[in-house]
Amino acid sequence: MLELSKVYTRLDQPNTALDLLKHQLEEELAGSLHLQLAIGRIYDGLNDLDASVGFYKSALIADSSCVEAIACLGAHHFYTDQPEIALRFYRRLLQTGVNSAALWNNLGLCCFAAGQYDMTVVCYERALSMAGDEEVADVWYNIGQLALGIGDLGLAFQSFKVVTSLDSNHAEAYTNLGVLEMRRGSVDAAMGMFKAAHGIAPGLYEAIYNMALLCYRSGDFSESYRLVQQALEANPDHGESRELLKIVKSAFTSM
Repeated sequence: MLELSKVYTRLDQPNTALDLLKHQLEEELAGSLHLQLAIGRIYDGLNDLDASVGFYKSALIADSSCVEAIACLGAHHFYTDQPEIALRFYRRLLQTGVNSAALWNNLGLCCFAAGQYDMTVVCYERALSMAGDEEVADVWYNIGQLALGIGDLGLAFQSFKVVTSLDSNHAEAYTNLGVLEMRRGSVDAAMGMFKAAHGIAPGLYEAIYNMALLCYRSGDFSESYRLVQQALEANPDHGESRELLKIVKSAFTSM
């Protein structure tokens, strides 16, 4: 049944897969851990977070040491602004014997979001000591975010530089470097960073907005107007872009 549900999922028929799995689950009085996880994964793919969390919790009841269920619930609580609860789940993973760079990285993110900066540093040090080539850039990016959070702009700049040296396609790091260059007053360097980020990820509205802001400050209102509209197309809810659009429009009318 599990293999058949995977076939339906690959055929883009998730509802059929869910019906099969739920029917099988009803026939098993004790509830199958594998069925609970499979249903949770499908709901996760459908972006039905409430349903997926319910099945992951059921899987955890069936097996209190289920690594996948613990990790998914931890991620859910982190992305719903509950870092303290997420920390409990990630610490539970440590207790089950999981010890990886990804786990320590997630622990660092939770500690940072919860304001536990001293523990954040410890977690990122552990993550760096265990990270492979594909993970180390993400750890350094998070260290840069931590440095921004505590106001250490020098460390932030160096961290994001390390990220771009490890991963030349890390658009978010280029965007943050651009912002730091703006604070230094290096307009040309900042614009270069934002253009690099935009070239890697054309839909990254932060880079587009910052380019629009630089153009406005340099007096190029028409280019700023074009860019800020592009930023709003990428993210219509971005308040700073909407505010900049109003300013640019008023600049046009006053000319």
